[in-house]
Amino acid sequence: MSLIISISGIRGTIGGVPGTGLTPVDAVKFGSAYGTWIKTRSRKDRPSVVIGRDARISGPMVEKLIEGTLMALGIDIHSLGLASTPSVEIAVPLTGADGGIIITASHNPMEWNALKLLNENGEFLSAEDGEALMEIIEHGEVHYSEIKNLGSVKPFHKIEVEHINQVLRLDLVDKEAIRSANFKVVVDCVNSVGGIIIPKLLKELGVEQVKGLYTEPTGIFPHNPEPLPENLSEISGMVRKEKADIGFVVDPDVDRLAIVCEDGSMFGEEYTLVAISDYVLSNTPGPTVSNLSSTRALKDISDWYKVGYFPAAVGEVNVVTRMKEVNAVIGGEGNGGVIYPGFHYGRDAVAGIALFLTFLAKSGLKTSELRRRYPDYFISKNKIDLDPVVNDIEKVMDDFKAHYPNMEVNTEDGIKVDMEEGWVQLRKSNTEPIIRLYAEGKSKKDAERIAGDAMKILRKLIV
Repeated sequence: MSLIISISGIRGTIGGVPGTGLTPVDAVKFGSAYGTWIKTRSRKDRPSVVIGRDARISGPMVEKLIEGTLMALGIDIHSLGLASTPSVEIAVPLTGADGGIIITASHNPMEWNALKLLNENGEFLSAEDGEALMEIIEHGEVHYSEIKNLGSVKPFHKIEVEHINQVLRLDLVDKEAIRSANFKVVVDCVNSVGGIIIPKLLKELGVEQVKGLYTEPTGIFPHNPEPLPENLSEISGMVRKEKADIGFVVDPDVDRLAIVCEDGSMFGEEYTLVAISDYVLSNTPGPTVSNLSSTRALKDISDWYKVGYFPAAVGEVNVVTRMKEVNAVIGGEGNGGVIYPGFHYGRDAVAGIALFLTFLAKSGLKTSELRRRYPDYFISKNKIDLDPVVNDIEKVMDDFKAHYPNMEVNTEDGIKVDMEEGWVQLRKSNTEPIIRLYAEGKSKKDAERIAGDAMKILRKLIV
């Protein structure tokens, strides 16, 4: 059993005793704290919250627990039912709600579930807001409403239709160009809510040839739902078999997008943001942002267009904060998460597909040819277990940094050392007793060498 409570939400495996998994007791406790925070923040007698969920088997159970808890606090609910994370995000301002909850564990396996929390703008809570929420959980009082002041549930049907319509209205989405390209597309929706919205999106974009893998929202994930190359062999084979132009893969809550080329090769999850940024910058030049663990290729693209590139700490809320600070026109994370502020400040695979297909159609290139437009980088991802006696991690980090004199060092999120041939980053996990070590190079060999050198230094420091 696992249960993780942080400023960004609560996630855990279903079952167990309270405090060891995402049990009904834990869901109610956390939902009560969030509802109390919403009431304090909104200063309304009758605030409202949007709730949507992915297709996990545990979703209806958790949904009913949270709905009942918020109703007991005198909060009205706009119930979306099955909905993607970006759909819930746009539904918050659309309904005038004071917040939102997405019941999803994103790319985690089916035994997990979680609550992602939104503010009145449909954006994830800031660190400051998250700390206020944690204070309520640990020390605050919860006052439930009397019978005459209980909240109500108002169904909001077909949010995916509104989501698609808003995407189609984006200036950089050209459905006539997509229709004229006569694309053949394969999609893998991992039996979650992507199966509700992605085929409809493609139809509205004029894509008539669509082959679907796992588009029924049963919540039974047919493979590891994280859209990494090792989990995508089936769609790779289908793209080749069907002679399709492209394959799209989304995670269970549709905020991450991976792409498969027409020859079955992986476009590269890191390069989803790179390609869409190329398209956006070609039309609306401006600053770009990605987190410190993302590929250097986005900075290269930014340099092509002579615009500023700005790194951010890992985490969507940190990327969004930096994007607002620099007025970025595009940003996101190297996990396939695209944030297009011309639409909204949230990772959105629905908007990502529409923007990518427009770019592909207008480029006249095959998907693999478009991928070859960008410099190749390779990332090596590693982790080192921390011995329980290692208490002074900050000293370990400082000593590690001293091994890279005269190199550019960023300490905003752990330590990232930039060098001519690549970079290496150390980050202490917030949820496990490990240090994550990522390295990038211009070849797989370079990335592994940079990572290997860093791991040797680190192991000596933590002995």
